[in-house]
Amino acid sequence: MHADLSRLTFHPERHYSAVVAQQGRVQLDADANEQTAIQLHRARTLAADLIGRYGGPRDAAGFRVEYVGGKHDIDTLYIHGGRYYVDGILLDADRPAPGTPVPDENAETAENAKDTATPPSYWTYWDQPDAFRDPEKPGDRLPSPAQSPFVVYLNVWERSVNAAEEPSLREVALGAAMPDTAARVKVVWQVLPLSLAALAIEDADPSKEVVRAAFDKWAQRQAATTARLAARSERPDHADEDPCLVRPDARYRGPENQLYRVEVHAGGEAKDATFKWSRENGSVVFPVDALDGTWVQLASLGHDDKLDLDVGDFVEFTDTAYASRLEALPLLRVEELDLPGRRVRLSAEPGPGVGRLPHLHPFVRRWDHREGPKRRGRTAALKGGAVPVAEGEWLPLEDGVEVYFAKDGTYRTGDHWLVPARTATGSVEWPTDPARRPLLQGPAGIARHFAPLALVKGEESAVDLRLAFGPLAIGIPAADEATLAAEEQAHREELAAEGPPHGRSQTTAEAESAVEGDE
Repeated sequence: MHADLSRLTFHPERHYSAVVAQQGRVQLDADANEQTAIQLHRARTLAADLIGRYGGPRDAAGFRVEYVGGKHDIDTLYIHGGRYYVDGILLDADRPAPGTPVPDENAETAENAKDTATPPSYWTYWDQPDAFRDPEKPGDRLPSPAQSPFVVYLNVWERSVNAAEEPSLREVALGAAMPDTAARVKVVWQVLPLSLAALAIEDADPSKEVVRAAFDKWAQRQAATTARLAARSERPDHADEDPCLVRPDARYRGPENQLYRVEVHAGGEAKDATFKWSRENGSVVFPVDALDGTWVQLASLGHDDKLDLDVGDFVEFTDTAYASRLEALPLLRVEELDLPGRRVRLSAEPGPGVGRLPHLHPFVRRWDHREGPKRRGRTAALKGGAVPVAEGEWLPLEDGVEVYFAKDGTYRTGDHWLVPARTATGSVEWPTDPARRPLLQGPAGIARHFAPLALVKGEESAVDLRLAFGPLAIGIPAADEATLAAEEQAHREELAAEGPPHGRSQTTAEAESAVEGDE
């Protein structure tokens, strides 16, 4: 996730069950975050083992889908509330109930308030909270079931949310001059359509079993990634020209500890893919107050020279909708700064559908790559403001940090790798083999999860593809006469086996009984 982190230390293959704090020690964000990751991993693994890949509680299963078309201006889906699990991840489809305002004393205003339509209890395809479908985009519209049935499915993943996107995360008591505190991770669910052709199903009326089997194969292909990356630190040629801020023999030449984030910008094959990188894990963001052509009014500037904007920086102008859609937007260059007015001028105006709606919380994210000089006979010209992927060679980032993309990879927007760089060792932290050669690693995220919901054949004709499970707990049956008699007999036998009370012998008990009889 995009957050100001020192590093991420959770690795499930290490089988740690808890993080143990020690007295008098420095507490780092990595320790607390690893404890959270351990608990989340265990809970989701347990849920997936018990439930399976996907399923919902029998009496409260969510995401029942209805197709509504024909009589409406545009086809849509009704997505009904409830809970559902995908790979152990809990999803909640319940729509929050609207609040009740204090009655207005003005009679006319109060009467108008009564006429305000109450939103339905279900979501629709067009207003679902995390998909941000646009009726003006042909690719977002639902297929026509009259031409061919289609599958409706869940796309599930997680993304980070910071105070720029969710202002309520900021504690106002700290003041505007203070940085934000903790970020959040949000589960994103999107209900999307998929054609039978994409599932390689030729039958126009397939059974549930056929659709589920074909969907599982498709989901495995979508979830898998062939992109691999390695990182290392090499002492750059110009190291002798640098001031003596680090050890002369250090391979990482940066003056500070950093967490580099290498993120795929535009996906696809290597010839089309691009990437961007940040030395701050992509956490340097600026909320946007207004947009006027190429001029952007920011709510605040950086808190110091390290976390501000400068001419030549490349930024991503985006908002909550595009962050959730995972669509690559052109990265724009900062051309001019107006510090007193908290304004920046960008190299081009952002796209017409981005950042114009205040409730979508537009923001600017800074990236730290630059357009580099020629190397090895090839120019390092940027494409759409991002760095083209070059496989099979080491690509320099800065201060001796280099990355290597393996050949024959397929890249997806949002996939990323994290590379901690440390001044204490003058190197980067990256797994190596016994010969200290960097190992190729898959992306640290984004993990994508999928589940089929329905096969839509037409109006009011959606075949439910969800799975359900019942509760494990059952009622305790009442005991019958035979059981009660057996329990009573067992109790008498147990008393007889224990002998007289208080450990008295049989002779003593008989003597006491005789004395009591004489009296």
